[in-house]
Amino acid sequence: MPHDTFAPSTGPLNGLRVIELGQLIAGPFAAKTLADFGAEVIKIETPGSGDPLRKWRLLKDGTSVWWQVQSRNKRSVALDLKQSQAQDIVRQLVRDADVLIENFRPGAMEGWGLGPDDLHAINPRLIMLRISGYGQTGPYRDKPGFGVVAEAMSGLRHLTAEPGRVPVRVGISLGDTLASLHGVIGILMALHERQRSGQGQVIDVALYEAVFNCMESLLPEYSAFGAVRGPAGSALPGIAPTNAYRCRDGAYALIAGNGDSIYKRLMHAVGRDDLGQDPALADNAGRVKRVDEIDAALGAWAAERTVDEVLAVLDAASVPAGRIYTVADIAADPHYQARGMIEQVQMSDGTSMAVPGIVPKLSRTPGGHRRNAPALGQDTDAVLSNMGLTPEQIQTLKDQGIVA
Repeated sequence: MPHDTFAPSTGPLNGLRVIELGQLIAGPFAAKTLADFGAEVIKIETPGSGDPLRKWRLLKDGTSVWWQVQSRNKRSVALDLKQSQAQDIVRQLVRDADVLIENFRPGAMEGWGLGPDDLHAINPRLIMLRISGYGQTGPYRDKPGFGVVAEAMSGLRHLTAEPGRVPVRVGISLGDTLASLHGVIGILMALHERQRSGQGQVIDVALYEAVFNCMESLLPEYSAFGAVRGPAGSALPGIAPTNAYRCRDGAYALIAGNGDSIYKRLMHAVGRDDLGQDPALADNAGRVKRVDEIDAALGAWAAERTVDEVLAVLDAASVPAGRIYTVADIAADPHYQARGMIEQVQMSDGTSMAVPGIVPKLSRTPGGHRRNAPALGQDTDAVLSNMGLTPEQIQTLKDQGIVA
C-alpha cells in the first residue's frame, strides 16, 4: 500500500472520529486499535519532535519500525499544545469528535483548558479516555507512572521470577497495553450507553488497575487465607500439571495437562499409567499435593526426547503442549500466515516490511490496514483545511510555530 493513500473504511467503527492526544504507548495503542477497525484517528503531535516513539528501538531511515505498527491508519497533525491557538484548534476538532484519548499526567489537560468540563461544554456527546499511571484521583494521582511501575504495584512483578531470584520484567510494555485494551473496552461501552442517553462521559483508566484486574485469585486468596502467593518460575501454583520441561536438545516443551481427562491421556502417552490411573490424582486438588512427583515424571520423560518428539507424542494424544517461540519461529510459522497475522506493508522507499495483523477477527466487518503510519504533520494542512482555514491562515500558524 503506498505511503500516502488512505483507503476508505469498511470496518465496524467507520464514521467514528477520534482525537488522539498522547504519546508513546498507552493512549496511542488504544487509538491504533480503534483505527484498525475503521475509526478516523487524528493524532496530535508536538511540532519538530513528534511522538517519542518515532525514535524508540530499531530505526529504519531514521524512524522506528515500531511506529509502523503503533500509528498505522492514523493522520498526523503537528500542534504545539502549549500555545493557546493550538488549544483552540483542538477545541474546534472536538466539536465533531466522538472520542478523545489522552495519556498525560493528571491535570495537564485542565491546565490547557482542555479538561472534561471544558470539552463537554463544547460537545456533550464526547467520550474522553484518560489513561495515567495511578488514575485521576487518589493520593498517587500526581506521581509519574510507567507500565513497569504499574506491573510492580499490581503484584505481577512479584510473581515473575524463579523462587529466591530477582523478579524479572516481561520484555514488552505489558502494563501499557493492558491499560489500552481496558480503555478500548470502556470506549465501546460508553458508545453503547450514549445511544440511549445522548451523553458522553469520562473513562478513567489507571495502568496499575488494568494489570491488577488480571491478577485472578491473588487478592481473595490473601483475604480468605492470608496467603501471599510467591514466584513459582514456569509453573502455575495450585494447578497441576502445567510447567516447562527441558528436552534432550536443550529446548523446552510447555505442557498443560491440568484437565482431569487430559491428565489421564498425558500420563498414558508418557508411559505412566500408574500415575494417570491413581485415584488420588484424579482431580486437580490431589495432583497439586503431589505436583513435584508428577513434574519429576514428566521431566524425566521429556529429557530423553527432542522437543519435536515430545510435541509429536502429545499432539497425537490431544494434550495441550507447545514450544517457546522466538520471533523467527513466529515469522516462519504456517498458522500465523494462514490466520493473516503477518502482513507485508510497502514502505515509502519501495521496500516491504512485516507487521502484525489485525486482532480480533470479525467475520462481516473486519478491520484492515488502510494506511501506513504518517510522517510528522503529514495531515496538518488537510485537517486544518477541512476545518475551514485558508492556505494563508495555515501558513501564518506555521510561521508562528503553532502548527507544522
